[in-house]
Amino acid sequence: MKNPEIIGWGNLGCGDVCEVKSGPAFNKAANSELVAVMRRNAAKAEDYARRHNVPKWYTNADHLINDPHINAIYVATPPSAHEEYTIRALRAGKPVYVEKPMSVNATTAANMKLAGEETKQKLVVAHYRRAQPLFQKIKQLIEEKLIGDIRFARSTILKRTLSKEELSIEKTAWRVDPAFAGGGLFHDLAPHQLDLARYFFGEVDKAAGFASNQAGSYAADDIVTGTIVFQNGVHFSGTWCFTVPGVEEKDECEIIGEKGKIVFSFFDHQPVQVFLHGNLIEYTFPPLQHVQQPMIEKVVDYFLGRGENPCPANAGVEVMKL
Repeated sequence: MKNPEIIGWGNLGCGDVCEVKSGPAFNKAANSELVAVMRRNAAKAEDYARRHNVPKWYTNADHLINDPHINAIYVATPPSAHEEYTIRALRAGKPVYVEKPMSVNATTAANMKLAGEETKQKLVVAHYRRAQPLFQKIKQLIEEKLIGDIRFARSTILKRTLSKEELSIEKTAWRVDPAFAGGGLFHDLAPHQLDLARYFFGEVDKAAGFASNQAGSYAADDIVTGTIVFQNGVHFSGTWCFTVPGVEEKDECEIIGEKGKIVFSFFDHQPVQVFLHGNLIEYTFPPLQHVQQPMIEKVVDYFLGRGENPCPANAGVEVMKL
């Protein structure tokens, strides 16, 4: 890709994730602008473009991909379409920023990675939490060995059971339909925990896990437990259950070291807590208006040749393997 002064984005998909989390950030990041969006539903595509002041909208993916004013593609469709759209964009000579999970399984994710290598186009996976100041601070604390050598980490994600009414809503229903999501809410939420675990602790030595459908409310598994042993010896265990009572909801990760522990939340806006020698240290961060903006800024710099890839394709493939 040549070094344009501005990255002109074309977004394939303009659903819920594009409303606040990512969409507006494409215009707020330096040297970046959102040129067009695409959705097969013309009314919804036009509505998004009008409300967000996007100059153009399409209902055909190829028309957006081949727009000469667009020089980068953001794939924000359900995961079942990630492989197809990413490869089409890469083969059209456009670098791609693809939503997490990278795809529906490790095989299709590997196909996307291979397409990037074959076309020599840049490909970034939207594991965007690794670019947020809160999680970068945790990585810094680990690297500085504030709590000494890390022994193990445990993550607990517990969510209440979705109601029949919620499951009848399209934006919820597809997330628990394996045909669209590859799995259930585990596939939707766990990539954040698994990618950050690799970001914090490095390469995986071995991993194992179990999944079940306990409640039978939908086709996908609703509980997953897993264990990872990293090459540096750190152990990680995770529990994801999506059928607990509302009062039992929990989002917590503990990183235990030889001298103390770090406690934080993945989704709830909470301070990072460090327990060390009987004392509590807290690090607070202001909430982000657009949670993907720090990552999008890094992606723009990478596409312009001004920085490194903030989350390479192989990271997305490894998460899909897990």
